[in-house]
Amino acid sequence: MKRFLLSGVAAIVLPGAALANCPAITVADMQGVAAGAFPQQYELAEFQAAAGCEMAFSDNPDIAKLNGMIKGNGDLPPLADRLPSEPLVVVPYDSVGKHGGTLDVLSNATEAGTSDFLSVRHVSLFRYSDDLQTIVPNIAKSGTWNDDFTQLTVKLRAGHKWSDGAPFTSADIVFYHDNIMLDKNIFETPKDYITVAGAEMTVEAPDETTVIFNLPAPKPGLLAHFATHYSQPFLPKHFLSQFHPGLDSNADANAQALGFENGYDAIQAYYGNSDWTDTPTPMLSKPALVDGLPKNTYPTLESHIYISDTTEGRHLVANPYFHQVDPTGQQLPYISEQDEVYINDNEVRLLKIVNGEVDYKSQSLQLASAPILLEGQEKGDYTVYLKPEITIGAFGFNVTHEDEAKRAVFSELGFREAMSMAINRDELNEIAFFGQGTPRAYTGFSPLPSFADPALETHMTAYDPDGAKAKLEALGLKDTDGDGARELPNGDKLVLNLNFSTQGIAGQTVELVSQYWADVGIASVVKEVTPDEYRSAQSANKLDVSMWRKGQPLAIVLGNNELWVPPFENYFGNRNAMLWAEWVDSDGSAGVEPPAWAKEMMADINVLQSAAGGSDEFNAVGAKMAKAMTESLMFIGTVQAPAPVTHRNALKNVTPFKTQSYEYYRTYPYRATQWWLDE
Repeated sequence: MKRFLLSGVAAIVLPGAALANCPAITVADMQGVAAGAFPQQYELAEFQAAAGCEMAFSDNPDIAKLNGMIKGNGDLPPLADRLPSEPLVVVPYDSVGKHGGTLDVLSNATEAGTSDFLSVRHVSLFRYSDDLQTIVPNIAKSGTWNDDFTQLTVKLRAGHKWSDGAPFTSADIVFYHDNIMLDKNIFETPKDYITVAGAEMTVEAPDETTVIFNLPAPKPGLLAHFATHYSQPFLPKHFLSQFHPGLDSNADANAQALGFENGYDAIQAYYGNSDWTDTPTPMLSKPALVDGLPKNTYPTLESHIYISDTTEGRHLVANPYFHQVDPTGQQLPYISEQDEVYINDNEVRLLKIVNGEVDYKSQSLQLASAPILLEGQEKGDYTVYLKPEITIGAFGFNVTHEDEAKRAVFSELGFREAMSMAINRDELNEIAFFGQGTPRAYTGFSPLPSFADPALETHMTAYDPDGAKAKLEALGLKDTDGDGARELPNGDKLVLNLNFSTQGIAGQTVELVSQYWADVGIASVVKEVTPDEYRSAQSANKLDVSMWRKGQPLAIVLGNNELWVPPFENYFGNRNAMLWAEWVDSDGSAGVEPPAWAKEMMADINVLQSAAGGSDEFNAVGAKMAKAMTESLMFIGTVQAPAPVTHRNALKNVTPFKTQSYEYYRTYPYRATQWWLDE
């Protein structure tokens, strides 16, 4: 067996009597206490042994009041009965904090621009430490692989509880997998991350604290998936199973008694038929039923839970059963409440940050906003970090467009090559990114692994408008009436509708690319839309050109195949070839059959995820995938650049992020449960 994560620590008795109270260590000052098995955190027994102390627990003085705001929660038992028997000890970065306060944040809209806020309270079985290299336990206590990475055994914390006090056990993980993710009434097609090499894995629960994931093929990247993905592999069986027809013969009646149409309607209201954890709760999706519901939202393991949900925003309070404590025994989170306001206007968002009204923001901030943010730091009493992005702004021509004439042109590789060659990336970098970026092609991997040809990063990125014009002419795209804009081969004007959202790509980038394309005779109309409008049009196959940031590190690709299978991203990202995806999902009975290279890439990602890392097979198939994705120009890369992260100076224990990125799930590696407000 391969021991991957800590499964238990033998108690070590230090000379002399144990301290009555545990020391207030921080990452900045460990006070001579030896580091644990994993950076910046300990299991309780491990910490007490290292520090020579016995921990006394203390909770938020306002926790009873906060608990009273959570619909359906009863009176609180003592803190020792709310914590797991082995709580996770989290070492703060700079200071042991104090309880209280409200974290004020902004998002674009419901389900849009919310991932930075979601990541503040997020938990999963594991997470990446802030080095973005080391996977450490969180909800899980340990994880153990077998020798060929086909079986992962996860141990949970005894006594762990949901936010309503009900036990959290292995049954909640089996319920998530078997009764939600594999129920075709909820997900018609299984998500890629619960399949391995195209086949479903199975999940066993031999006891309340043991979960065994049985994989049909090796997939060591499953751990990276658990550590980075927004989807949490557990749901409260004790609450949701009452509405599941497969588990409760009275499911429909139970749901109808509360005003729902049937059991699945109730599950949809609470879970949203989505693995995205920011879908509307019953407070927003079923407001007429809220007064009669036992709970306003399903119980959580996160640091905070919803108590209100409107079209203007959401409000949350601390989870009274959260499983983490600081070294002095204070239950985390320190911050009592969170308030999220929806503002889709980028200028208004920036104004609120500059005015010091926003405690933390990263998502939807572009480098173009850096000057105004940097200039306002002193006035707004906040700090700005410019951190590299993993992704790159990319444009994807809709090769399954509903307009057959456009589809025919967009499907020509020569057309996509011409449109890439027409972009003056050096000028784009200077104007839109202040010279701080690097012109790049989209290669699928970010950064490009050593197994791939480094020349791929500059494939078709050289500015060559004359070459672009020649390719367009060769495809029959001519300007017959002399107005400077080319027509399709059938004589219709070719005008690109460039709908974009600032959450996904900077408006200045879109405007400049539109001008570069106009210079070679391709007319376009630029329009800013909301993220929800953009995603809806993209899913409905209505876009001429997709545009959003795109890319993933190899570690995440090994657990998630979505960038390599049509439509090449999930609902929230840069998708293309929606009819290819329909063909894949229907086993060829609907949609449009993808070309051979795309079908080969679908097979190759399965090989890559199961191959031994660094082996000849692994390197060869990875190099093949990078070459196929880059040379297809399904997504045309632009400039990779840094982007801002801001936080108000009153928010303590915020460490500079290594990246301004969604790919490692934003704040999740940086342990926002130990943030506190000094005011």
